[in-house]
Amino acid sequence: MYKEFDKRVDEILAKLTLKQKIGQLNQIQQPLNVEQAELVKKWIKEGLVGSIIQAGTSTAGNDGQDGVRVDEFNEFQRIAVEESDSGIPLIFGRDVIHGHHTVMPIPLAGAAAFNPEITEKAYRCVAKEAAADNIHWTFSPMMDICTDPRWGRMVEGVGEDPYLASRVAEATIKGFQGDDLSDENSLAACAKHYLGYGFSEGGRDYHRTEISDYTLYNKVLPPFRASVAAGVATVMSSFNDINGQPVTSSKKYLTDILRGKLGFEGFVVTDWATVSRLVNQGVCENVRDSAKAAINAGVDMDMVSKTFMNELESLVLSGEVSEDIIDEAVRRVLRIKIAKGLFERPYCAEREIDMQEHIAVSREFAAESMVLLKNNGVLPLKNEGTVALAGPMLRAKRELLGTWVLDGKADIAPSFLEAFSSVAGENIKIITDKGSTVLDDSLAPFYNSDVIVLALGESHEVTGEARSVADISISKSQVELAKWAKSLGKKTVGVLFCGRPLALSEIEPYLDGILCAWHCGTETATAAAEILFGDRVPCGKTPVTFPRCTGQIPIYYNSTVAITGVCSYYGQAAERSYCDMLGTPLYPFGFGLSYTKFNISAISCNKTEIPLADIKNGESFVFSVDVANVGEFDGKETVQLYIHDKISSIMRPVRELKGFKKVLIKKGETANIEFNIGKTHLGFYGNNGEYLLEKGEFDIFVGGNCLTNNKITVKVI
Repeated sequence: MYKEFDKRVDEILAKLTLKQKIGQLNQIQQPLNVEQAELVKKWIKEGLVGSIIQAGTSTAGNDGQDGVRVDEFNEFQRIAVEESDSGIPLIFGRDVIHGHHTVMPIPLAGAAAFNPEITEKAYRCVAKEAAADNIHWTFSPMMDICTDPRWGRMVEGVGEDPYLASRVAEATIKGFQGDDLSDENSLAACAKHYLGYGFSEGGRDYHRTEISDYTLYNKVLPPFRASVAAGVATVMSSFNDINGQPVTSSKKYLTDILRGKLGFEGFVVTDWATVSRLVNQGVCENVRDSAKAAINAGVDMDMVSKTFMNELESLVLSGEVSEDIIDEAVRRVLRIKIAKGLFERPYCAEREIDMQEHIAVSREFAAESMVLLKNNGVLPLKNEGTVALAGPMLRAKRELLGTWVLDGKADIAPSFLEAFSSVAGENIKIITDKGSTVLDDSLAPFYNSDVIVLALGESHEVTGEARSVADISISKSQVELAKWAKSLGKKTVGVLFCGRPLALSEIEPYLDGILCAWHCGTETATAAAEILFGDRVPCGKTPVTFPRCTGQIPIYYNSTVAITGVCSYYGQAAERSYCDMLGTPLYPFGFGLSYTKFNISAISCNKTEIPLADIKNGESFVFSVDVANVGEFDGKETVQLYIHDKISSIMRPVRELKGFKKVLIKKGETANIEFNIGKTHLGFYGNNGEYLLEKGEFDIFVGGNCLTNNKITVKVI
């Protein structure tokens, strides 16, 4: 895909000195003052810089950053193009994770939409806004599979399932990069964190990981494989080690697997200062050794540590690093700069962006992502009577945007109180807590309400990088608030604004309705209010398991069967996992309620068995169900297909998601849904990365979440 530019790349490469080549492999952080800016200009003129990251700290998502400076970066570009000897343009990167000025749902929430179409549409909006601010390259999407919601960066990923993650990766990359990466409205995407960062032990950020090759190939790698197939321009090497081997110094992971097995043709950038941190990890004695290890492993660009800038030339001259390796790294960087069109259009021109269109997309995406977890008949709310509003998130704005929002405008995001009041209309009387956090006589008017709605959740400041928590339980004060509200004898609804699945077992009994509204960006509050009043019908599904308590972690749907036949996730001997807690999840993967009701028929299949040779040659099973909307609302249902390989040479998960379709079905109507399941679904990867297809029986499940009992069995003979 990107090798098509190699003739032009080789022409440029042939004219470069060793120092100029190495310059293309250095990414520096943006200057924070005038003195630093002058030094950066000097480096650029000397050809020592290939890229600038538009951030001043490693944890930019929660630190607060300066806004983008279009004119200043145009001047940096002018020096690179017009004053440096090589004339090679810089590529500017910024952490545009799930929005720019208009903020979309956090990636975990976006995965709950189970909707690649709206995902692609949303990230196309994000790309347009960011590209207009002189940004060429985004460090997104994050493809880390994670089963430990204590990890703060789960918020940036797409949950626990590799199939869902792969579909989200494809859509996000298509949204960022568009049909033509060189288009002025496109951004180069970056699949991260390669590899296994989401398995950080204990949910502690930057920590070690233990990942077998079997898990690596079947759970961790699939989203990256899909990203490469989708044409992702760059990949970021992660902080972590795998089984004692730092990824950033691993030829196995960066060259043999990423480029060899996956066929990646773009370039690899490290995470923040990861090259120099190889010294901290104890595999390199000094930064010179770390530069040597990283470049030989397959790293192409060093993010901000300046280790390549300071060490590579002497390493080449001493013969410790081959200049051929430098040439190949530069070749990969130049491919993306050419593909991005930077040689033809190096400068950013001012242009208008339709922000209202993007805000509308943000609201649509938010509504698709929100998950109705519980409803004892209280929702949707009636457009009459008195509603009381309380809770710590009632007046929040910035919190609703979520973490990793460098340029989002909190002032254009309504609070839940503002949005609820606007959506409610004139026939509803609203009582509020007046900002009080004390359960006393100041809340006496709540006795006169018909329904109490509590705005609950967590701040964005306890999610994101270096923001792990030891306990994912909702806070005790919020439990007390819900308990108090329920003691009034009122129907009580909880709206959860959060960045991870919270443990809700303590608060759930006191809530008649629970809407997981996540941190869904600019339009979080409005989308949530519209769902509460039935202006929109909830249709999100959980992309990750909601445990009953923190002690159940890790709990995930696609585990293997225990030797004693205990599979408490699916209700089998649920009391035997723990003496003090049921082993079942509070809410399973793929779960989400609606205001309407869907009946899914028994599964039909075109064949009961297919020879293995025919499967390998492209034949597939065609599974079909009828989905009838028998409720009172038009609504969307996400029909999910899971497989279980009953007998195989290696233990296989109890269930694996292998297909989903989200469809709008009007009340009283029926839709027929088909899934084609063949060689890419029925096999698995062995420990050496070889894809295996075996004979045997497969249970096929089709339903509204992973616990469905709607099953058919087929054979590969």
